[in-house]
Amino acid sequence: MMQFLPQILFVAVFAFAVYFFVRNVKRLKRNVNLGKDVNRSDQKKKRLNKMLRVALGQSKMVTKPIAGALHVIVYVGFVIINIEVLEIILDGILGTHRLFSFLGPVYDFLIGSFEVLALLVLLSVIIFWIRRNLMNIKRFLSKELKGWPKNDANYILYFEVVLMLLFLTMNAADYQLQLSGAKHYASEAGIMGAFPISQYLLPVLDGLSTSTLIVVERAAWWLHIIGILFFLNYLYYSKHLHILLAFPNVYFSNLNPKGEFRNLESVTSEVKMMMDPNADPFAEPAEGEDEIPEKFGASDVTDLSWFQLLSSYTCTECGRCTAECPANQTGKKLSPRKIMMDTRDRLESIGESLNKNSDHQPENDDKKLLDGYISREELWACTTCNACVEACPVGIDPLSIIMDMRQYLVMEESAAPAELNNAMTNIENNAAPWPYNQQDRLNWVNES
Repeated sequence: MMQFLPQILFVAVFAFAVYFFVRNVKRLKRNVNLGKDVNRSDQKKKRLNKMLRVALGQSKMVTKPIAGALHVIVYVGFVIINIEVLEIILDGILGTHRLFSFLGPVYDFLIGSFEVLALLVLLSVIIFWIRRNLMNIKRFLSKELKGWPKNDANYILYFEVVLMLLFLTMNAADYQLQLSGAKHYASEAGIMGAFPISQYLLPVLDGLSTSTLIVVERAAWWLHIIGILFFLNYLYYSKHLHILLAFPNVYFSNLNPKGEFRNLESVTSEVKMMMDPNADPFAEPAEGEDEIPEKFGASDVTDLSWFQLLSSYTCTECGRCTAECPANQTGKKLSPRKIMMDTRDRLESIGESLNKNSDHQPENDDKKLLDGYISREELWACTTCNACVEACPVGIDPLSIIMDMRQYLVMEESAAPAELNNAMTNIENNAAPWPYNQQDRLNWVNES
């Protein structure tokens, strides 16, 4: 029974991690589904191509060459090194050691590649830490990054450093044990794997007894896999959730031209009816036509679409959107990154309330996204230029949230700025935004 204890312990740890992950995925799905329905099932081929190009191919990341190249290294390392994680999991369950070593030269190539990638990831993460903490890059100094957002970013970097060091330490100890012919490590077929990086750690292990080396190797093995499982479950609470959500977010992103704003069908139908002299204003909506919505625009996250809520979880807080925003560059209060962070924070607040209540109804906390998280000054500072949408590497659209909330202010509260109210009044009365009578609109011709 004792010989199976490590396997039993591993299965228990693995099962708990999977359970916790599945629970968080269900909560995430529940929170996203609080949003309004929007149809993003069209143009499947175009959506798939965009996902492969942008999410998998990282095409928009490399628009900033240095950060983009470093991110690609970490991304590729994360994906490929997970092949080794599969072997570790199977070894833990079955009680084997280097299960895939039967692949021979292919296995040597894989392990060698993993080690080179681990070193590159390690160096990239260190550079990322320097950029974020020492170089005073403007987009990492914004107020919305104070406190938890900054700490979260650094925690992930520290975590990745530790995971890579554990991986290389595990391999170095394993290599030394194979060279010394230790039981359970040595193979009649020769050395299992290639160790182009960890072999340089052998002098650090020189002189250690076989039993001590086994302790080092097993400790690094356990800490490495437990760290990965912890990292997997930490994602839900971190901005690094984009590792999983970037793919669906890009796939379901808006494919319409960026300058095209969404019209409310109910408003369009109302205008058409007003222009039709034969229309019956008291007639019931025809089949297929939208009913008058209970609310125009959005004042809280439950008024937004599920895709907008998904995007709030996908945001990695990189700040490219804010760096490109002309309103932010000229000192206005608006930060598109903050719009997404505030949306996610408000959604998480409602989610936490749902977690606590057995009737699955959120508590009334007298707060809304509007005013409680996002100010009106921020909303009206936006120039609707779409620079933030164009800059986002994973297809997030902060502008759509801004416009929905503006729509609420105008159509529900009549709370547009005085300048805009004047322009809309002039359009209503004079068919132009300027305060001139229609009969005087061509006076400028005589003046010339």
